[in-house]
Amino acid sequence: MTSKTKKRIVTENGDTGEDSVLATMVSNGEDLGPMVRLSFETGKPESLLQQLKNLVRKKEVEIEELCKLHYEEFIVAVDELRGVLVDAEELKSELSSDNYRLQQVGSSLLMKLEELLESYSIKTNVTEAIKMSKNCVQILDLCVKCNIHVSEGRFYPALKAVDLIERTYMQNVPVKTVKMMIEKRIPLLKSHIKKKVCSEVNEWLVHIRSAAKDIGQTAIGYSSSARQRDEEMLSRQRKAEEQSCLGLEDCSYTLDVEEIDENSVLKFDLTPLYRAYHIHNCLGIPEQFRDYYYKNRFLQLKSDLQISSAHPFLESHQTFLAHIAGYFIVEDRVLRTAGGLLSPTELETMWETAGAKLTAILEEQFSHMDAASHLLLVKDYVTLFGTTLRQYGYEVGTILETLNSSREKYHELLLAECRQQITDILSNDTCEQMVMKKESDYQSNVLLFHLQTSDIMPAFPYIAPFSSMVPDSCRIVRSFIKDSVNYLSYGSNMNYFDFVRKYLDKLLIDVLNEVILNTIHNGTIGVSQAMQIAANISVLERACDYFLQHAAQQCGIPVRSIDRPQIGLTAKIVLKTSRDAAYLALLSLVNSKLDEFMSLTENVNWTSDETAQHGNDYINEVVIYLDTVLSTAQQILPLDALYKVGSGALDHISNSIMGTFLSDSIKRFNVNAVTSINLDLKALESFADERFHSTGLNEIYKDGSFRGCLIEARQLINLLMSSQPENFMNPVIRERNYNTLDYKKVATICEKYKDSADGLFGSLSNRASKQSARKKSMDMLKKRLRDFN
Repeated sequence: MTSKTKKRIVTENGDTGEDSVLATMVSNGEDLGPMVRLSFETGKPESLLQQLKNLVRKKEVEIEELCKLHYEEFIVAVDELRGVLVDAEELKSELSSDNYRLQQVGSSLLMKLEELLESYSIKTNVTEAIKMSKNCVQILDLCVKCNIHVSEGRFYPALKAVDLIERTYMQNVPVKTVKMMIEKRIPLLKSHIKKKVCSEVNEWLVHIRSAAKDIGQTAIGYSSSARQRDEEMLSRQRKAEEQSCLGLEDCSYTLDVEEIDENSVLKFDLTPLYRAYHIHNCLGIPEQFRDYYYKNRFLQLKSDLQISSAHPFLESHQTFLAHIAGYFIVEDRVLRTAGGLLSPTELETMWETAGAKLTAILEEQFSHMDAASHLLLVKDYVTLFGTTLRQYGYEVGTILETLNSSREKYHELLLAECRQQITDILSNDTCEQMVMKKESDYQSNVLLFHLQTSDIMPAFPYIAPFSSMVPDSCRIVRSFIKDSVNYLSYGSNMNYFDFVRKYLDKLLIDVLNEVILNTIHNGTIGVSQAMQIAANISVLERACDYFLQHAAQQCGIPVRSIDRPQIGLTAKIVLKTSRDAAYLALLSLVNSKLDEFMSLTENVNWTSDETAQHGNDYINEVVIYLDTVLSTAQQILPLDALYKVGSGALDHISNSIMGTFLSDSIKRFNVNAVTSINLDLKALESFADERFHSTGLNEIYKDGSFRGCLIEARQLINLLMSSQPENFMNPVIRERNYNTLDYKKVATICEKYKDSADGLFGSLSNRASKQSARKKSMDMLKKRLRDFN
């Protein structure tokens, strides 16, 4: 076939452009779907069908042309294939014979192989059975051990065994029955363990509640011992300071402090609690146990905070507070060692509840107490309670503040007790100077309270300038300071010296001073008693410095820090005022007694015809009495008080003499009467001068004297005995010689002055006689005084 023929055939087949595209797609193996879909959508499937037919015809022509082109080669290949077929038949025959022989030989081996496979299957089954049995034995062995642990109370190993069973063995249990049985028993076992440990915890809760009192008492006892050691150290310091102040000796000391391990003292077992919490952790329910523990302990706390009305609080307060202290000591240990069983917030809530309840109880109980010692007893234990719990980190300020709110009541009760004691002392005091026969008495009654006026030890027996009331009152004040410090110390206020000083002032002013003043003003005391009381007040005034020093020492304040005027006691000034009041009362009593003696001037013959050669009898009584009073005063009173008493008494005598001349009971008096009064006055002046010098007052009051207290009476007598009494009206002379005399008084007295004897013959002789120059001068004075008035 030529190329022209080919071209013709192709052309005849109608090989258009579209046929060429279709042929290319078919030869390339492309998808004809889109073209088929497009032809049907355009409504021209016949055209596509025609194209396909043309393509088929074209491919047939190509195949025909290809066969024609390779014909000879095809014939050769067929011949070779026939030769291969012969060889294949021969090979098949050989394979058949070999297969027959192989079947004969392999049949016996096949039987052996089947036996081997069967044995292998048995072995596999036996191995699996052994493995399953081992698993069952292991899990059952764990179950047995778990039961043993539970029966012996070892719950943690039991739970570990259960956990091992669940995590390792449960997935591999081959026996369904065993697995179901174990799965059913495990929750029951856990529930049993939970109940057992909760039962142990309940028993522990009961035990620890009963043991809380002993725990608290032990801890509070430890705090008490520590406080006692501190007090002993402070006592030694105070003693050293006192001895240093007294200059007795230098003292040095050492203090051995024994360290006590708190945990070794407070022994209580928390093992059941630890174990129960750990078990609940293992069970995965720690929150449940924490809630259970907190609720039960809170209920116990609320129950413990209820006080019994069957016993007085004074008797039960120590047990009550020790129980609460023990409770919170246990909870502190739980918080620190139980690994989160109790949270700080929960413990704080429990403490706030207890604090509020304790505060209310203490306030109520304090309000019912009527004895300072009772308040102090409870307060002392409350402070120990606070000190103990403060060591464990609890805030006890609110509870201790209750003590401050009862501070006023305590001191009111204490002051009332001291008032009764001081009243009894004063009522039983003999107001006699205290006699001390030996040195120990001197030390306990004088040196102890710094009442000595000299550092030299006196000779014994020693007569003190005060009565027994002074050291007895000092002991009461000292005891008051101690009781006040005991109440105010170890509280919320660390600097309580100002409070002690305040209440000390109140004791000295409102109690001691008031009782003394009541004694002075009750009108039942005599001169000696008033004098002794005045002397006692002077000593007590001096003792105020000691009281303040003692208070400072008790408060742990250095004595040098109170040596400032603004820190002194107000009572010292008040006692000084009371001392002056005592002097006035003493002087009033002395003057009253002097009035009794001076009333004897009524027995004086005011119109005597004879000139007196000696004084009147009453003046001897006056001098003797004054000598007694001033001698006693010199022994027990300070010199300034002695001066006040002496000058006051002599001034009163002078006023009495003036009053006698002015008295309406004396109508007339003559020169003889004036002479006798002059002798009386000289005796008084002589006594005054002697006493003023013998007492040493002349060295202190250099510009004064006892004689000066009689100046008014002296100037009156000098005027009446003057040869020229009219000089009184001379301003210069009057200022120099009669400056204390009043015009009206002189006029009244001069009107009574008659320089003549009171008798018939005397009168006649006087009328007949010539008036003397003095009489004329006196008459002139009378006239001028009348004109002046």
